[in-house]
Amino acid sequence: MAQTVAPEFNLDELLQQAAREKDIDVDRWISALEDAMASAAKKQHRIKAPVRAVLDRATGKFEAFIVKQVVEEVEDPLAEWTVEEAQDEKPGAEAGDEILIGISTEGLGRIAAQSAKQVLYQRVREAEREKVYNEFIDRAGEVVNGTVKRFERGEIIVDLGRTEAVVPRSEQSRHERYSQGERIRAVIIEVHKQPKGPQIVLSRTDPRLLVKLFEMEVPEIFDGTVQIKAAVRAPGERAKVAVFSRERDVDPVGACVGMKGSRVQSIIRELRGEKIDIIEHSDDLVTFAQSALAPARITRVSVTHQGEVPHLDVIVEDEQLSLAIGKRGQNVRLAAELLHAKIDIKSETDVKDEVADALAKMLQTAMAEQSATEEPIRFDITSAPGVGAKSAGALTEAGYDDLEKLRSADPEELEVIEGVGPKTARAILEWATQFEDEPAAAEAGADEDPFAGAAEPEAEAAVDDGGFMAALSKALEEAEGPEDEATAGEPASEPEDGESELDSGTGENSAESKEQ
Repeated sequence: MAQTVAPEFNLDELLQQAAREKDIDVDRWISALEDAMASAAKKQHRIKAPVRAVLDRATGKFEAFIVKQVVEEVEDPLAEWTVEEAQDEKPGAEAGDEILIGISTEGLGRIAAQSAKQVLYQRVREAEREKVYNEFIDRAGEVVNGTVKRFERGEIIVDLGRTEAVVPRSEQSRHERYSQGERIRAVIIEVHKQPKGPQIVLSRTDPRLLVKLFEMEVPEIFDGTVQIKAAVRAPGERAKVAVFSRERDVDPVGACVGMKGSRVQSIIRELRGEKIDIIEHSDDLVTFAQSALAPARITRVSVTHQGEVPHLDVIVEDEQLSLAIGKRGQNVRLAAELLHAKIDIKSETDVKDEVADALAKMLQTAMAEQSATEEPIRFDITSAPGVGAKSAGALTEAGYDDLEKLRSADPEELEVIEGVGPKTARAILEWATQFEDEPAAAEAGADEDPFAGAAEPEAEAAVDDGGFMAALSKALEEAEGPEDEATAGEPASEPEDGESELDSGTGENSAESKEQ
């Protein structure tokens, strides 16, 4: 019989081929194989000390060694020797030397081979993940196209060709639905080295996706003529983009909208119907705020700086209030994010009510302060009927030393005071109600007859205060004859129908008036 000859085994060619297929450097493959062989030898010989394996690429054979470090003081007995212990293996050894003790790699069993396979797979996997990390770490913020491969616990796994990416549930728009095999466009937001799951994290909700889509659709943004200053989104519902033109002849809003809205409509379709407000950026915060709150018309904007974030008080007409706030506060929330400010929106009616309330409070405060500064009405409680010195002291101790308190008291409250009975309580309250301030009473009506003592200076002062003129006016109104036609030195007019001045009841007052 003819003898079958096994083909020659060339390890170096196999390593070169694997390196080309996985796009991993050959040296990384050799390092992975050496680690795998060291693990197998360690498992086979049940060695706890560190083991190192070396591949001879010319012959394709492995050599394994136990590694010992020579040190002055041993901290790890499995990996270190003292200088005295090393002399038996290597005479003349010194601290810092490394001693290699050869072990056999022949006849490695199934368990050792399985251990080598696991180590090799792990090293290759680490090399692949490091390569993906190095390739995509500088592409964060870039838009990539992929295919929906599968779904895992609500996450979308996307096939990017050479690797996989993931769109977490938190980065998905709740208005979008994808099926397996469908094309998807998303922005890279993170690249990590974690051992589990895809390393590339994509997003469909990040504002950078909106910015990149505008760069792809608007040539003026791509070449830098028009700049996007800021962009905010409520994914799937509404977005606001602030744009600025570096050239006066270029309208930034018109450039982004395009002819009949062709440019912005393509972006809206990509975002599954998300409404986009394109706003011209302004360095003036008030002007920028009026544009950011579109489509609502703003009446007035006032800015106050409180800390690092400015505060805007926006006033709109009553019919524009709901439009300015937006659905579930969406419009004002996006505007606040775009402006990096806090915004309070009020209608004109609310502002008027607040101003009226503030004025009322100021008036109440002023009246309270005035009443606090006014002198209390002076009175002597002993002049009340039925109140003696002892009862007056009891009333004062009970807090009834103020006339207003006394007037607002109830008879039952006064009856509990020592020396005050029901009749006395009612008499006191009646007296307090009719009581007048003594100085004011003296000024207002010291003389009931305004004509008495008119020649005296004190009486003239009272007349100047209005007492005389009021009395005179009343007397003239009651008179039936002509008013004030008779003057000093001239005869009075004849009374009609033969009625004398004395019969009319005004003769004496008229005579006195003439004498004055």
